[in-house]
Amino acid sequence: MSTDDLSRGQWRLDWPTSHGRVARAQLKVLPGDFRVEEILAVSDLIPGEGEHLCLCLEKTGDNTEFVARQLARMAGCRGFDVGFCGLKDRHAVTSQWFSLYRPGMESDDDLFIREVAMRWRVLASSRAPRKLRRGEHSANRFTILLRNVEGSVPEIDGALKRLGQQGAPNYFGPQRFGHEGGNLDKALKVDPSQLNRRGRGAKRGSRGGRDGSKNVLYFSAARSWLFNEVLAARVSDGSWATCLPGEPEEAPAGPTGPMWGDGGTTATLGQEKLERGVVGQWPQLERLFGATRMKPERRPLVVQPRELGWEWLAENALKICFVLPPGQYATTVLGDIFELEDMSLGRHNE
Repeated sequence: MSTDDLSRGQWRLDWPTSHGRVARAQLKVLPGDFRVEEILAVSDLIPGEGEHLCLCLEKTGDNTEFVARQLARMAGCRGFDVGFCGLKDRHAVTSQWFSLYRPGMESDDDLFIREVAMRWRVLASSRAPRKLRRGEHSANRFTILLRNVEGSVPEIDGALKRLGQQGAPNYFGPQRFGHEGGNLDKALKVDPSQLNRRGRGAKRGSRGGRDGSKNVLYFSAARSWLFNEVLAARVSDGSWATCLPGEPEEAPAGPTGPMWGDGGTTATLGQEKLERGVVGQWPQLERLFGATRMKPERRPLVVQPRELGWEWLAENALKICFVLPPGQYATTVLGDIFELEDMSLGRHNE
């Protein structure tokens, strides 16, 4: 693919796997086939006091941002006053925490919770002194049922055992890039300097309002795609699970890849050469970051599922359970073994 193809939306959205896929399966045939439990590590919930009411909701058929908007409307507060730790899929059964800014309204909490319970199942509630923010949860627990599995059971069992021991390449999932890479197309069309002038109080449609948020989304997609390209190169040459000379000292433990920013990468020596060589193949994306103040960051190349277990419910039905840190994708983990057909993609999305 040449750089000229980028303007036509021809983006790679499927990257090499660690050992090759050994089977095919269908994902999300039913919403209950994909269950996600958010594990919260915010100790502020323990005292049970504060200006924010926190609710753990179980939802099906509603994405996180839709629920947050509805909660703000029900509570009569600003959308900004509703906090959550991460985005959860609409086509799944998910449980996650939301916080609502309701100072001095503790006496009304029970009534409000009953109102919320008429729309979503309320699993738990508490008061907290501050708003929940992105990435504050400690992990997500997944319980996933794969249907119509095609492949050798012993070979699949062996691949899952290897996954538990070695992990998988930590790619960003294709959903981050939009339909056919649409978010990447849009990243090429916005002014990168807008990211430097965002303001919380800006009006909708201004640089700091909805347009500014969209620009952040598009640039985040661009740097995520570049990370995937670097990781793909490391998977192809067999070095994805090994630290190379030049690994930044401030990076997380283990091998990492670049979240591109102003200045590119913090790697040095051979690792810097590799990363700049890969990103340099996409100058239309690389030059976007020179006009921003995005600080270069690092992301682990390996995703290691914890508490991995699986059970064959039938010859072609496999239930898999595991826990992942925030920002890592269950579909990426499974996609290292299975060629997945996501049955939710044909359904109407809000």
